[in-house]
Parts: sequence; structure tokens; C-alpha cells
Amino acid sequence: MPHERLVELLRQHLDQLSDERRRKGFERVITERIPGDGIRGPRYRVAGYEQPFIRMNSNSYLGLAADPRLIAAAEAATQRFGVGPGAVRFISGTLEPHVTLEARLAAFHQRAAAMLFSSAYAAVLSVITSLTTPETAIISDELNHNCIINAIRLARPREKLVYRHLDLTQLDEALHHAAQTCRRAIVVTDGIFSMRGVYAPLDRIAELVARHDAAFAENVLLIVDDSHGVGAFGATGRGSEEYCGVQADLLIGTLGKAFGANGGYVVGSQIVIASLRETGPTYIYSNPITAAEASAALTALTILESAEGQARLAHLRAMTERFRQGLRERGFETLPGGHPVVPLFVRDPAATTALVDQLFARGVLATAIMYPVVPRGDDSIRFQISAEHTPADIDEALAALRN
Repeated sequence: MPHERLVELLRQHLDQLSDERRRKGFERVITERIPGDGIRGPRYRVAGYEQPFIRMNSNSYLGLAADPRLIAAAEAATQRFGVGPGAVRFISGTLEPHVTLEARLAAFHQRAAAMLFSSAYAAVLSVITSLTTPETAIISDELNHNCIINAIRLARPREKLVYRHLDLTQLDEALHHAAQTCRRAIVVTDGIFSMRGVYAPLDRIAELVARHDAAFAENVLLIVDDSHGVGAFGATGRGSEEYCGVQADLLIGTLGKAFGANGGYVVGSQIVIASLRETGPTYIYSNPITAAEASAALTALTILESAEGQARLAHLRAMTERFRQGLRERGFETLPGGHPVVPLFVRDPAATTALVDQLFARGVLATAIMYPVVPRGDDSIRFQISAEHTPADIDEALAALRN
């Protein structure tokens, strides 16, 4: 049926996004990965351009996405199980690599059980909506990821309370307020905030949760989405929980960032995970990750837990500090910290896009982050360091920032 009036409204919106340089549909297409030579890390070719680029906007923190061992594991699993799972889990889509990976993830995080999803986004949606009742309060950091924001909208809790970023006094007040009206509360936070690379103080948040727990007939749950933390943060790569020395009730992670594969997961107690298998809509009604993805992730987890994995983490930390220190020395505004997400605050949309264009012209792939992804005035470039980066790469990227 014709829908010209709607089309015109959508066109106007797209034109506005284009004028403001915020249109995400403009996607650069990577056509080739060129392996590193020992001095410099890998370079990438982009459709329409001859020069190779340093990739400074990838989530592959451990540099495992193109590792031959992950590729071999994926190929072997594909030969054994086929390209796709062929069904959702409860019908006939549960394959041996799924079960093995869940057991390994549970052990890695020192939990009783784990559960795989097609993505961490899907995991967050299922976990929060499944555990929310009409008598639940959800309390959320204002800078939580979009998946958490949308999960809360879908969950429709009795109370939705948002506290200022890392403002634990407001979190304390929100828990006190929720205890007057709700039987259950869920405190949900990013472990690492993906636009800033800063961590949530989970030890202090857990203390507040424990302090208020008795006031709720059905407890207070602490849920942490640590998709950017696991594999890239903490002494052994176990994320913000390890860094803060505490465990959440439920931890959500991804296989698509530091582990270099694809998919998401949640770990927790046996009963809660068993309940989520019965109620989680994006688990029950959506195909799981492929056997190839699960097998690649298993291989990545094995590497992380080895001496090689710890060496990769140490190199990642060193390259992150080299880049962050280089920004400070050049007078750029950034944030302190040890996570490989390193923001460069420009605080002006036009200047941010101009600097990204300059970097691209000089062979560096970086991403402008502007409103509404971040609050107004936080316009920035999000750099993401990888264990594949070398000192020469870091220095080349820093040099590209010069006027």
C-alpha cells in the first residue's frame, strides 16, 4: 500500500541526521585485513580507498578475532555440526559446544551455571524482563547502555528510578524509596561504561544492595552488564567484578568483544539460570549462536586463561597507558583509568567530526560519539586499544592528531 506521507517524514529525519553527521547508516566497508609485520600491527582496507588503516575503533580487545586457532576451531565445528543450529535450544538446537561453553563460562566466573544468548543485548533483554514483576523497582545508572534502557522499557516495572552517573548517594536514596512501594528491586549497571571506559564501583554498590535487601520481601538483585570488561579488565581478565573484588547476583557478558567471536551469556545461581531458560523470550524463541561461534569462543577462553593470555592482557594495558599518556602530553582531555576504551573529549559536534575526518585522511579509523549516544556536551572520539596494537601503531595514531 502507498505510504508517501510516512516516507516523507522519515526522509526529513534522515536528512537531519545527515546534516548533523549523526547518521549511522553511513558505514565504511572493510574489504581486507592485512596481517602485521612484527613492527606494526594489522592494517585494514576500506572500500573506495587505497591506503591501509589502523583500526582504533574495534572491540576486539585481545586481538583474537582473526587468530588462526579460533578460525580452525570454527571450521572444525562447522564441518561437524553444520553452518547453523537449525532450531531453538529447547527443540533440537542445543549442540555439544553450547553445553561445553556454558560450563566453562560458569567455571571462569566462579558461578554455578551459565546460559548462552545470541548476543549480550539479547541476554540483557531476557534477564531484566523475566525477573521484573508488577511489584518490582528497577534502579539504573543514567549512563547505562542502550540495551539496559530498552530492557527497562519492555519490563514495565512498578518503579523506574535513574540515579546520576556513579552517584551512590542517589542510589541509596532510590533503594530507600523503592522499599516503600515494591516487593523486589533490581539494581542494574554497566561494569565498564562503554563510551567512557570507566568502571562501576561494584564493591560499594554491593554494600548498598546488602544494606537494603532486608527491606524487600523478594530481595534486591544486583545485575551487571560487563560486556566491555570481561577479557579486557581485571588482573586476569575477569572484568569489573575481579577489579572490585565482589560478585554480582547476575553477570552478563559478551563473546563478541575481547573473545573475538559472537554471542552473549549470563552467569548466576543454578535456580535463577534454570528459571531464565523457562522465561527468557530471546532465549526460548530465538536460535542460539552457531557451533562455530561457540567453539571459537571456547578457544579464546582457553587462550585467555593461559600464560599467553596474561601476556596479551599485560601488553594491552601497556598500549592503553601509552596512548592515554600521549593524549595528555598533547593537551587533549581524556579520563584516567586502565580500560582500553580511551575517550578524547572534544565537546563540540562540528569539531569532533572534523577531527575524525582528519584521522581518517591520515589512515586511522576512529569513531565520533555524539548526542544522543552521549549527553550533550560530551561529544568525543572513542578510541579502543587492542592487544594487536604495537608501540609503532600507538605513536602513529597519536601523530595523526596533530594539527
